[in-house]
Amino acid sequence: MYLLSGEKITCGYGSVDIVSECSIGVNKGNISSVVGPNGAGKSTAMKALFGLLPVKKGKVILNGEDVTNLPPQKRVLKGMGFVPQTNNIFPSLTVRENLEMGAFIDQNDLNKMLEYVYELFPVLKDKKNQDAGELSGGQRQQVAVGRALMTKPKVLMLDEPSAGVSPIIMEGLFSKIREIADQGTAILMVEQNAKQALKISNLGFVLSQGKNLFTDSGNSLLANKEVRQAFLGG
Repeated sequence: MYLLSGEKITCGYGSVDIVSECSIGVNKGNISSVVGPNGAGKSTAMKALFGLLPVKKGKVILNGEDVTNLPPQKRVLKGMGFVPQTNNIFPSLTVRENLEMGAFIDQNDLNKMLEYVYELFPVLKDKKNQDAGELSGGQRQQVAVGRALMTKPKVLMLDEPSAGVSPIIMEGLFSKIREIADQGTAILMVEQNAKQALKISNLGFVLSQGKNLFTDSGNSLLANKEVRQAFLGG
């Protein structure tokens, strides 16, 4: 049983279903990646899992509990963290202030969690007094991930973490994501760079037109000829 799972979920916008009977999930200390072409419903499924979109059919289960009807803020209190693709930092606040915004659940461990984030992303310590809006795209992503980690999530959900960052920065970011998982946090991410994502993933879900086409280990999906030709550029 997954730590977090969407079980046969159907969701969308208004009367239009973007995702249909889709199942995705992730286990403690693992990375699960949701990949597929543009418009496949990847980000829509992620938003439904976090409670930003209503689930019309199916269930969202967190740690054995049905959270399908809980609002996002209550899911955060139960251990879910979410980093959206855009507008994921407060540009007019300093790096440190951004991180402190994530510690609203438990101020007692503020300094300990700050040190954890600074150790993970040393550049944020160097720039802690700088406005987050002045940072590069890659550094902004580190702030967004760091702030989500300040809530001490059991599951960290990332929507396109490599969007807008250079290939070199992306590689470093993915290696940090793997490090976070290795320390026990479950990571569920939607990622356009499917090859890179699957390389670091324990499990991959290939979506197309809102449905599960393939579910397998990251390595198996990378080795699957049909998946490679259709979704990974050969």
